[in-house]
Amino acid sequence: MPFIAAADAMDRLFGTDGIRGIAITDFTCETALQLGKAVATVMCSGSEKPKIVVGLDTRVSGDVLQAALVSGICSVGTDAVLVGVVPTPAVAVLVKKNHADAGVMITAGISDFSYNGLKIFGADGFKIDNDTQAQIERLVVTQHNEFSLKGGDEIGHIYYDKDGLWDYIRHILKMVDIDYHGLKVAIDCANGAPSECAAKIFRGLGASVVLINDLPDGNNINRDCGTLSPEGLVHTVISEHCDLGLAFDGDGGRCIAVDELGRVLDGDKLIGIFAAFMQYNKTLRNNSCVVTKMSNSGFYKFARQAGIVITTSKVGGMNVIKEMRKSGSNLGGEKAGNIIFLDDATTSDGLLTGTKLMSVMKKSDSKLSELGKMVQLNPQVLVNAKVTVGNKTKWRENSEITQLIMDYSNKLGTEGRLYVRESGTEPLVRIMIEGKRTGLITEYANNIAAAIERIYGQM
Repeated sequence: MPFIAAADAMDRLFGTDGIRGIAITDFTCETALQLGKAVATVMCSGSEKPKIVVGLDTRVSGDVLQAALVSGICSVGTDAVLVGVVPTPAVAVLVKKNHADAGVMITAGISDFSYNGLKIFGADGFKIDNDTQAQIERLVVTQHNEFSLKGGDEIGHIYYDKDGLWDYIRHILKMVDIDYHGLKVAIDCANGAPSECAAKIFRGLGASVVLINDLPDGNNINRDCGTLSPEGLVHTVISEHCDLGLAFDGDGGRCIAVDELGRVLDGDKLIGIFAAFMQYNKTLRNNSCVVTKMSNSGFYKFARQAGIVITTSKVGGMNVIKEMRKSGSNLGGEKAGNIIFLDDATTSDGLLTGTKLMSVMKKSDSKLSELGKMVQLNPQVLVNAKVTVGNKTKWRENSEITQLIMDYSNKLGTEGRLYVRESGTEPLVRIMIEGKRTGLITEYANNIAAAIERIYGQM
């Protein structure tokens, strides 16, 4: 299959999933302050009692950036409702619960603790669209020139919603119509926001729970744990004789699973399980779901055989949801584990995904290993090349790199595919290759990454 290059993100303030950068030195307090003003100015225009919900994950930089962000929000006359450490999808829920104009989550998602950023939601609980992002970005660039600062009794107030986390927990519990008694689940909290609520949710539903990586210290979020590093979860599932394992990422948006035999089920496998179950129960709207170009070709084969219509979107949860709303699908997501159930949520929710999976197991009276057999994936590798900031797209102009990619594409032929794109959130170029031989495609991906890093990586 011919090589496909995607230009999903240029170097700008917003990426494919909000704003992200090295905390304090790149994504600075000054930037957070200006963003607070800009978000409030754009999102609260015309509101009589403007209000923004603010949450954060467990990164050490979170409190500092929250102080700057909230100062900006309040300085233009908007109230800030602080909900503390919660998963990102909780902010989407709490925006509507608090009748707020917007919600801001301070997080860098799957990135390590050195990064931080913002994910911004509208009053409807959906992440803001590109036009709204552009308005906010323009105001940040022009900085204070267009802000109407308030004084005296017009200054915004800061409120603390101490029940916010429990409101989110109850929200998840209410959506589950079966108890999990008899199931033992190991949960990897990624030392992030799920550490605050995962046990409460799954024990509240009757499951026996074994927690790992649930002791965040500000620096260990996503470190050798969670959805990117499920090895510890695999060991726990086997050693503790669990029925399954669930791994989340630091902000709780993603979920992957491990079956009772220790085999990892990524987002493609999970979407396949959900699609088949919903199709059987006639709840798969339009008999369709939405995935991205990064999904495994084995998933597409499964969908064709099951008669499920697949729509492909650009990479990124926002793009998936946009396509879902356009096509009328109620199921979609990415192989990385950010899965959207549009009937129940406005964004990907790892905790919700975990409950959905366990409900399928209980209602079908099936082991996860049996369910996982429905989708047979082809060998696929994903390698990241680290580049300096500002160099993410320059590999396209280098004949050595583009020739290497074309050579490998030709060698793969029709039995594989090679896909290269820039990360929308970090200074990375992502190389995905599928083929029949894992060792060979790993070698190809590593060689491309090494060439990119040699020329455009950090000195």
